[in-house]
Amino acid sequence: MMRLAMSPAASGLLRGLIRRGGCSRDRILLIEHRSVEWQSLTFLGERHQLVLRVAAPDAADVAGRITTGLDDAEFAICGHVVADIACEGEPQVETDGSMTLRIEALTIED
Repeated sequence: MMRLAMSPAASGLLRGLIRRGGCSRDRILLIEHRSVEWQSLTFLGERHQLVLRVAAPDAADVAGRITTGLDDAEFAICGHVVADIACEGEPQVETDGSMTLRIEALTIED
């Protein structure tokens, strides 16, 4: 099994998204992620792009729990704050009944 290297902020963000899904961890698969350093004049952080696959059955319900109110969601990530988060486009329904979500976020260091 190949593990993708993730920063603490990215892994905390992933854990928070999985918790929002309200289902078993094995129902949500991280199929792609990318994190790049970001900074402004006063803040340091990272920009994240995550692609998640939610397995059937009831993938639409789980995807809905993850994405509904996402822009106002609170995440508990040690040493980081989620400054901005959104689902990029609508969730895609796959031929096997699963759904694909593309999520972009900005985390900043506390």
